[in-house]
Amino acid sequence: MSAAVSSGFRIQEMPVGERPRERLVERGPKALHSAELLAILLRTGLAGMSAVEIGHHVLRDLGSLEGIARSPVERLMTIRGIGRDKAVMLKAAFELAARLTEERRRETPLVDTPAAVASVLREDLSLLETERFVVLLLDTRRRLIRVEEVGRGLLDSVLVHPREVFRPAILVGAHAVIVAHNHPSGDPTPSEADIRTTRDLIRAGQLLKVEVLDHVIIGRPSTERPRDFCSLKELGQFYS
Repeated sequence: MSAAVSSGFRIQEMPVGERPRERLVERGPKALHSAELLAILLRTGLAGMSAVEIGHHVLRDLGSLEGIARSPVERLMTIRGIGRDKAVMLKAAFELAARLTEERRRETPLVDTPAAVASVLREDLSLLETERFVVLLLDTRRRLIRVEEVGRGLLDSVLVHPREVFRPAILVGAHAVIVAHNHPSGDPTPSEADIRTTRDLIRAGQLLKVEVLDHVIIGRPSTERPRDFCSLKELGQFYS
């Protein structure tokens, strides 16, 4: 804690460069510690206690940001410097943060099965008349970061180089990838070329420390074949 904060200075009495609001504007929110971010929400302190000091006090009292988020308004109001309005402000801010997390979770689907891969890609790939090769970039929890197209082909073949597959993965810091392409014929059965490409990509991923989790081929359902996709990993083709 700075000397200005610990000696009971009001935020307005701090040097301009040390005030939380000004620092946030100049350096961004990540430059502020949690007590300073809380101070911006609280806005004002008490006689002899700045808003930043109250922020530190709230964190000490409740143990963590999680403790603040879980505390009801009545509990927050037991802390010195936190009245009803400030308690309501904190609850609103933490609820917005929780909703943002949930919104992101809904927007970034979990891609942990071949069926989940097909669900993500089916609409874009299943009806194309030429082959497209894409890579699904995943985080450490196998949630989708984004899908990148890395190759286009002819009616029944597509050429793809490992560098094109792994370049976007490295750029975004993906933990793992799933590769996929479509078969315009509708039959998702892998060809010998598909199997060779898969093994080449597995070896390249091992060198780059980016795991290739699966290679999924998207086709179209038929009477004889109701499932419109095929997983090379499920077929036992995942070895280098």
